Amino acid sequence: MSQPITKQSLAEWGSAGLVLLSGATAGHFAALGMSPSQWLGAAAAVFGSIGVAVAVRTWPSPQKAEAKAKARD
Repeated sequence: MSQPITKQSLAEWGSAGLVLLSGATAGHFAALGMSPSQWLGAAAAVFGSIGVAVAVRTWPSPQKAEAKAKARD
């Protein structure tokens, strides 16, 4: 059984790829040698991509947000 590709699954896989890509790029350039400011930028990129991945997985979909708003009213 195959599942259809949804926007949510595409966003989840894309954000996971972003984390992998930013981590691999930071690791590659760290192996070549980086200055402290470059380390700071690489760390910000990795933590930023992790933040995107967490937000994609925890942000409520519009339907769920509407349901919660209606339940509160």
